Amino acid sequence: MSTKKTAEPSAESVARSDRRRLAAEEGVRAMADAERQAIDVRKNMARLRAAREAKEAADEAVRLALPPPALKKRSKKPTR
Repeated sequence: MSTKKTAEPSAESVARSDRRRLAAEEGVRAMADAERQAIDVRKNMARLRAAREAKEAADEAVRLALPPPALKKRSKKPTR
């Protein structure tokens, strides 16, 4: 008993190929979405880094503009 392959694919093989095709398309969409999210994260990190560096530079400029704090003299402890 030999089985001949028919020219028409079975309903199961059509469904299987559709599932594979849909899974491949979903995979491509998921990868593109992950890449977009990674780009957004890198942009946000760069923005935050620039803001932090600008604040640090401004703080340093203010610190340099102010006179150095005067050292306090230590008072002697009262003797008992």
